[in-house]
Amino acid sequence: MAGDQFGYGDFLSPFTWRYGSSEMRRLFSERRKRATWRRVWLALAESQAEMGLVSKEELAGIRSHSREEDVDIPKAHELEKVVKHDLMAELRTFADQAGRGGGKLHLGATSMDIEDNADIMTYSEGVDLLLSRIAACLVSAKRRILEHKATVCMAWTHLQPAEPTTLGYRFANYAQDLVMDAEFLEVVKARFLLGKGVKGAVGTSASFRALLGGAEPAALERKVTGRLGLRSFDVSSQTYPRKVDYLLLAALASVAQSCHKFGLDLRVMQSPVFGELSEPMGEKQVGSSAMPFKRNPVSAERMCSIARFASVLPNVAFMNAASSVLERTLDDSAARRIAVPEAFLAVDECLTTYQALIEGLRVHPAMVKKNLDAYGPFAGTEALMMELVEKGADRQDIHEKIRVASFRAWGEVMEGRTNNLEELLAKEKWVSSKLSKSRVHKILDPSAHVGDAEERCVSFVKTRVDPILSRHAPSAGKKPSSF
Repeated sequence: MAGDQFGYGDFLSPFTWRYGSSEMRRLFSERRKRATWRRVWLALAESQAEMGLVSKEELAGIRSHSREEDVDIPKAHELEKVVKHDLMAELRTFADQAGRGGGKLHLGATSMDIEDNADIMTYSEGVDLLLSRIAACLVSAKRRILEHKATVCMAWTHLQPAEPTTLGYRFANYAQDLVMDAEFLEVVKARFLLGKGVKGAVGTSASFRALLGGAEPAALERKVTGRLGLRSFDVSSQTYPRKVDYLLLAALASVAQSCHKFGLDLRVMQSPVFGELSEPMGEKQVGSSAMPFKRNPVSAERMCSIARFASVLPNVAFMNAASSVLERTLDDSAARRIAVPEAFLAVDECLTTYQALIEGLRVHPAMVKKNLDAYGPFAGTEALMMELVEKGADRQDIHEKIRVASFRAWGEVMEGRTNNLEELLAKEKWVSSKLSKSRVHKILDPSAHVGDAEERCVSFVKTRVDPILSRHAPSAGKKPSSF
């Protein structure tokens, strides 16, 4: 161990102090990890006491030093310098504190009977925290969806104006990504976050069968996991299947992808070329050290950057699982210590930033209208063509004439002038002979071409968002430092 005192003269991970919430950092703290190990040791000792392997006096000694405040990290670190094994150092520290009971700690167990169960307990709590963060994002997203369900704006494909949509419908698409993420996390937690249980060195429970004589090791395992609130795999090697880590980090990366998509779109829409949305900005916030006028989307950019980091971590878990030879090799250990906690902390930061962004999002109606006026009328050209054909016009002929008029109007827009498509079409005899000016105006009105977007916004909130909110209490999260 290099030392126990860390400060700004040492390298510190940005996750130590800059990114992630205090709740998530505490969950993955060294003290909390060792306290969770002690919970597993206590559950094993209590279960073994019921089966006659640990006396009441021994159990009392173990129980009296199983709390988080009993963890003595400096002493354990000193021992680790000698034994070169962090769990054994903690075990000896605990055993010294427990008196006679210390001699029965870890009876029949291997390190992964302790560590793997403790990890799954921690991961489950981390998933719950992230689900509460997603719920907080969805509360704000729901408000935006309903507030703007009928706010007509331009949709863009290939970064080119397409047809109209509504802001609420666009927000619903972002929220739908988060709903899927929540459902993915729920499945991972319910079906795959299972402990190793207590199965001994290579998962065969041979040591426990020898200790228990005629009793089945599975009975002991059920007692231990029941005390810990865990379910365990029916079979395992020396560890729980490392595929679990891959599935977990894939689910976390999925959340990061949703955050990146929302953040990237916001960055695009904040650019003056679009100008329809912008992230909240503090009154004294500095946009640039050189250009005082700048209003950069720094929070969205940071969220995208951290999401990019989270996106590659499943590959670490993939290699850990794929490269664990036979019953186990230790080459997963160091990578897991880094990748799993940092994946949780990265996604935690992304979600707290996401929630602050969508809650404080600024909509600029004038810019929405400007873009809609410039490009929206083109969306009505197909409806105009269909109505003219219904009134006797030739479809191919009308298509060509509307195309020519549309290109002329597009040229006007590119010259910085008003879109004059309606004026061009209304004065053409092949239009005016069949349709009035008011009818042409109505057909080309962008608000007439958003389909059932408004109804789908309301339905989506009711059927997809509200069930998630009913299952997970929202968490306000950490307010990003840039707001």
